Order: sequence, then C-alpha cells, then structure tokens
Amino acid sequence: MEASLFFKAMLIGLSIAAPVGPIGLLCIQRTLAHGMHIGFVSGMGAACADAVYGAIGAFGMVAVTDYFVSLSMPLAIGGALFLGWMGVKLLLTNNEVGMAAGAGAQAASKAFISVFALTLANPMTIISFVAVFASIAGPKALGQAAAGLMVLGVFLGSAIWWLLLSAGVALLSSQVGTGLQGFINRVGGLLLLGFALWQLCQLM
Repeated sequence: MEASLFFKAMLIGLSIAAPVGPIGLLCIQRTLAHGMHIGFVSGMGAACADAVYGAIGAFGMVAVTDYFVSLSMPLAIGGALFLGWMGVKLLLTNNEVGMAAGAGAQAASKAFISVFALTLANPMTIISFVAVFASIAGPKALGQAAAGLMVLGVFLGSAIWWLLLSAGVALLSSQVGTGLQGFINRVGGLLLLGFALWQLCQLM
C-alpha cells in the first residue's frame, strides 16, 4: 500500500513539474546559457518548494495552510513583480557575461533561491496538494509515514523531470550559437513579462 502511494506521488510530482510555464522556461534558458548544472539546480528550487507546500498539506498543518492562503494576494503580486524583473533582466542579458557567470557555487545558489522563492509565491499550491493527497490516499487519513513517503515521492518525481529537461536541453546546447542564444534570451524575457502581466491580470 505504501509503495503504491509512493509511486502515485512520484507521478503526481512529475505531472506537476512537466507543463512548461515560467519555471520550465527559466530552466531551459539557464541550461542553454550556463550549462546543465545551473538549469538542474534551478529546477530543484521548484522541486523543493513543492515539497515544502506538499509537506504542509500532507501533514495537516491547518494553521500554516490558512496563514499562507491568507497571504495569497501579496505573494501573488510579489511573484508577478519578481517574474517581471527576471524578464527584464533576461532581455538585457549580455551573452558572453552570462556564460562566464554560469559556473560556481554562488551562481548555483542564486539560481536555486530565485526559483524556490518564485514557486513559493503561489500558496494555492498547498490546496492542490491537500486535494491530491486526499484523493490518492482514499477514505483513510494519512499517517505520518505515508504522508512522508508521498511528499518524498512528489519531490523525486519533480526532480526527475528537471533532470531530464536540463539534460535534454544540454544535449542540444552545442547547436546554439551566440546569435541564437541572444534571440532565445529576448524571447524568454518577453514570455516572462507576459506571464507576469497575466498573473497580475488574474488578480484584478
């Protein structure tokens, strides 16, 4: 039973991570610009944020859930502004400087933290995990061990997707020249700005 819940949770984590949105776009762009390591670390920021919200939902931390949901509006606004800032930054990226800055622990830390914060800016994720965990657990309440396994499953499923995506993009990166990289940066920046505007419009 627990093994079944674990693998179901892995599939849930994979399916949540797989749709290409602003996080996927950042992972692709960073992999092309800085290599697989930075792209994968960026994705792991999202996986860790999903695990945090998943744990809050799975372990029934009602007070914490209510608190984050009450902050949904300011967090969503902050997330949209953050997306917009990253879009503008990407539009202004110098390709040669970006490649040089791609290596090192500091760059990896920044990549992880930025995506982790961006993903945490969507507290409604908690509600999604509560509903998903309740549906796959069935009528029985989740025990501590089962809840922990499901959170781990979601995290691993998400991590597998980011590994596959960054590895796949890295394989294609040798075909991307400086000119094409600049075009990708501009398109990516515009798309991030579009995501930011769309998120702000949803709040009106």
